[in-house]
Amino acid sequence: MKVYGKNVFNELKENYQKIKRVYLSNNFKDKEIIDFIKSHKISYEIMEALKIKQMGGNNQGIIMLIDDYDYVPAENFYQENIVLMLDHLEDPHNMGAIIRTCEAAGIKSIIIPKDRSVTINETVYKTSSGALANVDIALVNNLNKTINDFKNKGFFVYGTAMDGINYKKVDYASKVLLVIGNEGKGMSRLIKENCDEIIAIPMQGKVNSLNASVAAGIVIFDLVNR
Repeated sequence: MKVYGKNVFNELKENYQKIKRVYLSNNFKDKEIIDFIKSHKISYEIMEALKIKQMGGNNQGIIMLIDDYDYVPAENFYQENIVLMLDHLEDPHNMGAIIRTCEAAGIKSIIIPKDRSVTINETVYKTSSGALANVDIALVNNLNKTINDFKNKGFFVYGTAMDGINYKKVDYASKVLLVIGNEGKGMSRLIKENCDEIIAIPMQGKVNSLNASVAAGIVIFDLVNR
């Protein structure tokens, strides 16, 4: 997998062994990054700026070749107090933004489904600004089964939808599994029915919904700051 940019490189520094090779533009000037690459004997190649640009997006003159993302078992999250579940998100930019929000809020555990969902790719890495280095992602076959597994471990499941109670009035349990729905359809019917409580962000304007990553950010920071 190719990932891009200075922020991603700096987040990968703690686990630099994951970096298989670095491609640098011949006009790349970040001395701290260059010195780190050389001092840690990371394989690198200097290329013409145009070639680097053609390799992918807004890469800031640095591209890293790393192994595909290493998912973890959802069971690893049973000891956490807050776990986030993403119900079939389709936009990698939303996924990356939510991962970044979770990391900033101190949430380290996210669950996503294997099917009909964006998974961890180059765009997610880029949008997360390297936050993936500090967050664990579990990839599961069945979200409803996973919800039931977490309920059996003492988690209370909160889903987000427009017809829920005001998020400011929620009295959260000590162990929370928070579900964020798909960008267009929201939570699937079965998952919504399986939630213990549905919460909503009241809308004051003419727009009746928020971007998934924006809604997630509002609810997440309210939750962690209780």
